[in-house]
Amino acid sequence: MRRSDDKKRQKLINKLIFLNVYDKDDQQLYEMSLSKLKNEYRRYRSQIHPHGEYGSIQFV
Repeated sequence: MRRSDDKKRQKLINKLIFLNVYDKDDQQLYEMSLSKLKNEYRRYRSQIHPHGEYGSIQFV
């Protein structure tokens, strides 16, 4: 169970870094619990438009 949680934490950390929500050198990010990381990711995803920047068609 512990290993599964560690994998989930690392996956969420990687997503938050990739989306530029946190910097990879931010120690606070690595100290967050799994539930806090989930909440941060959900909060970020709810703030962006689903057809925003990543993987969508952009008209210039």
